[in-house]
Amino acid sequence: MDPIVKTNFQPLFHVAWYLAIVMLVIIPLQIVIYVIAPPPDTVIGLFLRYQESPFLGLLSLDFLYLFNNLIIVVIYLALFVLLYREKPVTVLLAMVFGLVGIACYYPSNPAFEMLTLSSRFFAAQPEQQSHFLAAGEALMAGYTGTSFDVYYVLSTICLLLFSYALVKSPQFKNPVGRWGLASGLFMIIPSSVGTVGMIFSLLSLIPWVVFVILLAIRFRQLAHSVTLYATDSSRIRP
Repeated sequence: MDPIVKTNFQPLFHVAWYLAIVMLVIIPLQIVIYVIAPPPDTVIGLFLRYQESPFLGLLSLDFLYLFNNLIIVVIYLALFVLLYREKPVTVLLAMVFGLVGIACYYPSNPAFEMLTLSSRFFAAQPEQQSHFLAAGEALMAGYTGTSFDVYYVLSTICLLLFSYALVKSPQFKNPVGRWGLASGLFMIIPSSVGTVGMIFSLLSLIPWVVFVILLAIRFRQLAHSVTLYATDSSRIRP
């Protein structure tokens, strides 16, 4: 008996729909913050920003992205449920890569560690401050280091696999999968690879936003469907 067939996933689609809308608010907000108050390019500059405004300091180190990745988990879970029967191996691999990638991201983000170091730096004696600067440099090296690169590469593979499954799915008549593929192709170069990586990362946001909008529309339709994915004994297989 297939558990996905006999389970009603409407609540999941409801949550995915609402969270997709939240993501569409977070993305332009992140861009506005980056343009108005670009993150300092030195550790001492970050320490000063945290002292001026702790919240702005957190935002400078992708605080909103911590929530963004949680939203992505729910969206991908909803896609997994939708596409599992059509492309089980593809979406299973996509889900595994996506979850492992996001798990790698959180240890790489030093937003709260830098807040702590900033407070200790300014509370320390001048001869002790160099220790906190060195600790800050180490954290910032990890911010775009191995964990981040693993997250970025696995997330790209995850998006490409889900997008391929969407392109092949008869459930999606609109070009949602093609927009996902376009975003994934721009993500092939990690954002940590200098200016080129940053440009490609920003360009990937354009098709990504369209991708999320189209998914949100589909999730809304599924959330308000009375019969889809409800228990149906005629569809249950041994």
